Amino acid sequence: MDDAQTKTAAWINKRWQALLALEFAARAGRTTLVGKRHQGPLVVQKMLYPEGDEVCHGIIIHPPGGVAGGDQLQLQATLETSSHALLTTPGAGKWYKANQLSASQDIRFKLAKDSCLEWLPQENILFDGSNVRFSAEIELAVGAVFCGWDILCFGRQARGEQWNEGELRQGMQVRREGRLIWNERLFARPDSLVMHSGVGLRGMPVSGSLVVAADVVPADVVEACRAIEARGDAHYGVTALPEVFAARYIGRSSEAAREYFERLWQLLRPWYAARPTIRPRIWNT
Repeated sequence: MDDAQTKTAAWINKRWQALLALEFAARAGRTTLVGKRHQGPLVVQKMLYPEGDEVCHGIIIHPPGGVAGGDQLQLQATLETSSHALLTTPGAGKWYKANQLSASQDIRFKLAKDSCLEWLPQENILFDGSNVRFSAEIELAVGAVFCGWDILCFGRQARGEQWNEGELRQGMQVRREGRLIWNERLFARPDSLVMHSGVGLRGMPVSGSLVVAADVVPADVVEACRAIEARGDAHYGVTALPEVFAARYIGRSSEAAREYFERLWQLLRPWYAARPTIRPRIWNT
């Protein structure tokens, strides 16, 4: 084995394989974390209840602070009947240069009858040279509700860095009672047509999606959401399907993307969860 092969083998041995599996249940009107299993550097902080016993807030933490080529993160959450959890992250996810290895994040959420899960992480930043795969699979029972967003930043904008090399594979599937109700896929490289096309990302460095799988969105809620404007020279819009509400953002600012989604969330949550929005405390720090 030559020096290059030796260095590659040593790098592979250092990669993180992290798993965090959470289980929530409603007990006497209080959503409680009843099961937790983790392996490697992916953990959840103490459960918080800023809006009362019915909703459990959890903060998902990746202690290394960044994801290198070869790292694999798995996040799983199971919600029992009538439970309600909100999961978020304390800061942006940082995806480093690949060093010829792909990094991945796999999400698996399973929601029982009449449960609700909100997955509201902060943005993921793809460093120049990163090779990343994101996948999410959400299984919903009758009456279950999922609300989630993701925001991607191509390159470190604060440093003026562009995403000139790398690869992104992204997929999300939502099923209700085994029936596929939402399916999207993205494969992109810096020179891909989708990165520059007018029907793609239009050369913008930030993109985001908000998806709510519940019931038919009331017409007045849809109209109120369409009236929300994102700041800056962004492109954005909402779509209401029979079983899924979706919003898109394409622009230059991850902060503006999250601000836009938060304003939509304020309108949508009273409909799908029958409660006002309460911002996770970690967002204020």
